[in-house]
Amino acid sequence: MVNGMIAVEKPEGLSSARAVARIKKRFKVKKAGHAGTLDPFATGVLLCGLNKGTKLSRFLLNGEKKYRAVVRLGVETDTLDSTGTVEKEHPSSRVDDVTEEKLQEIIEQYQGVQSQVPPVYSALKHNGQPLYRLARKGTPVEKPPRTVAIHAISLVAFSPPLFTIDVHCSAGTYIRSLARDMGQDLGCGGHLAALARTECCGFPLSGSLALADLESMPLEDAQAHVVPMAETIPHLPVIHADDRLMEAVTFGRSIDSLLARHAPAGGEELSFFRVLDKNRDLAAIVQWEPTLGEFKYSCVFAN
Repeated sequence: MVNGMIAVEKPEGLSSARAVARIKKRFKVKKAGHAGTLDPFATGVLLCGLNKGTKLSRFLLNGEKKYRAVVRLGVETDTLDSTGTVEKEHPSSRVDDVTEEKLQEIIEQYQGVQSQVPPVYSALKHNGQPLYRLARKGTPVEKPPRTVAIHAISLVAFSPPLFTIDVHCSAGTYIRSLARDMGQDLGCGGHLAALARTECCGFPLSGSLALADLESMPLEDAQAHVVPMAETIPHLPVIHADDRLMEAVTFGRSIDSLLARHAPAGGEELSFFRVLDKNRDLAAIVQWEPTLGEFKYSCVFAN
């Protein structure tokens, strides 16, 4: 049985759900699920959990991302990207007024923590329905601004009406919204023309496997690209289990007294830990419950 996570390079024009279905079929697994969606028109790193690895997705959803984005100035669309309907075209003179120096100045202003209005065409939900469905029905809903963080942003190329940027950001950041906001600040509007996710939760594009290559290679070779469970979430601190702890984990017994010395200093926030067995395989994920002042199971993988 294959358990773990694989980083696949999703091609343009394919939904994340469809990509996962193809990965699931290739590995012949019962369960598969992505750890953060990519829009169909976007390319790049898509993380997919296999079998028990699907339980790790929630620990990656809030991970940082890196993108290379191409923004087209002068045209605004309803979806904020190139797949949408044109809502407004600005005079070419406004685009001509954008200099590289002005563009660089605007870009630098977006680094740091800020509020961002999500697109009305997004998977966020309103009363249980995805926003994109409501928008397609002609009843778009605008969500209130959300706090996001852009850790780094830089100009890669500028060839009017297009410019290319690299963005390192927190989870929940919409690059389409960033393109819209920059276009507004430049006075000529704009939309996202192309997008590639170059890194997801520490998994780089350079280490990802093209979906077509995954499907064409022998299954044994494909399995060699699956990242073991314990290595999928390296940001979680490790607890090396002794025989007593492994026995408790295996039979679902109380673990609090065995983990007392691992209680976080202060202990005011929910904390997760990887429990590794003697073979350094992932036996469980446990969590420190600050309100209870004790350890509880989050996920158990030991047989």
